[in-house]
Amino acid sequence: MDQHYDKLESMTAAERKVYMDGRLRTAVSRAYRGAPASRAMMLETGVRPSEIKTVADLEKLPISRKTDLIDSQKLAPPYGGYYIGKPEEIERIFVSPGPVYEPLHSSKIEWFARSFWAAGFRKGDIVINTFTYHLSPAGTLFQEGLRDCGATVIVAGAGNTDIHIKTIKDLSVNAFVGTPSYLMSLIKKIEETGGDYRKDYRINKAWFTGEMLSPSIRKVLESDYGIDTYQAYAVTEPGGALAYECSDKSGLHLMDDYVIEIVDPLTGKQLPPGEVGEVVVTPLHNPHWGLLRFGTGDLSKMLIDNCPCGRTAPKLAGLLGRSGEAVKVRGMFVVPKQVETALAAVAEVGRFQLVVRRNGTRDELTLITELKSGVTANLELQNRIESVFQKTSIVKLDSVVLLPPGTIAADAKPVIDERKWD
Repeated sequence: MDQHYDKLESMTAAERKVYMDGRLRTAVSRAYRGAPASRAMMLETGVRPSEIKTVADLEKLPISRKTDLIDSQKLAPPYGGYYIGKPEEIERIFVSPGPVYEPLHSSKIEWFARSFWAAGFRKGDIVINTFTYHLSPAGTLFQEGLRDCGATVIVAGAGNTDIHIKTIKDLSVNAFVGTPSYLMSLIKKIEETGGDYRKDYRINKAWFTGEMLSPSIRKVLESDYGIDTYQAYAVTEPGGALAYECSDKSGLHLMDDYVIEIVDPLTGKQLPPGEVGEVVVTPLHNPHWGLLRFGTGDLSKMLIDNCPCGRTAPKLAGLLGRSGEAVKVRGMFVVPKQVETALAAVAEVGRFQLVVRRNGTRDELTLITELKSGVTANLELQNRIESVFQKTSIVKLDSVVLLPPGTIAADAKPVIDERKWD
């Protein structure tokens, strides 16, 4: 099954360095010429494109973050100065939470194909894709990658669990794409309603992204249900899968369509393999998107080894936490700054906190709000708060807690992540 997607996956270290440095020089030069935001950044920092010759030289440039991208698209709509090309040449526009608008020329999008190929997806597989197709690029990107591998895709999207269960049975689905918690919830519902998952369902492989695949859930899926599990690390703004598992499952191989740095979140300086830092991404694959050094806020470390699968790219050691305040819930980012902006429309609300907990295999998101003096908690106010939050974030709240004034400390963190990952 470890037949490689293409020859790039088995390049020597020297070949990969030449290949990546060459593509990086092209990307930086292209961004400087065609993306006003990147050109302004480089002029402000006094760095010429000719000074970025290798991946190590990226330290000379500052790191941009999701909040910067959101702000830039507000100041210079609609693409924030990162689009390279003529508007009439755009074929698709992806919308990710923020919102962030990402234009694309090419109608062929195989960006995730390597990760699906490494997980054994091939022609003859019937795959249910449970990621949303609505106001998010995830569903479409995954579908295109699966098709590039020859698999048949059921365009299910996020939706009704009962319909998904019926579809999986009726169409003899043998492969799943989604989050690990959602697959577990499907299996549990089948069993709770009297079904026999092992007897009546055929899913034997699963590809996950959007949330951590804990060792305990992987063990249950593989040992108890015979499902071969794989995970990929994807970030929307750079546009694709950054790293993916092979059958060895000892880390996630880096994609050659991106320059991936592990840096000190405070200084932006690159860290050596084995040290934990922030994942910073420069996309190389989309010639019309001039984003350089995008800070994901995710923490990981680089691994250098001789993988038995024969792929030679370095690996990421999974996700080890978050360096910033933005939090990923059920596969989507929730950004406190966005929540603050949304809640500004509710005059009765003061300070707030987001609390993320883990209930079994599902993330739960609670919004705690402090009411202003003289305001009484009521259902209408709670519904209004939920409504403005939903307009900002794709992730749906599980609960809203209304508290009296003075309850939340002035220096309290905007996000409390109480999840435990074994």
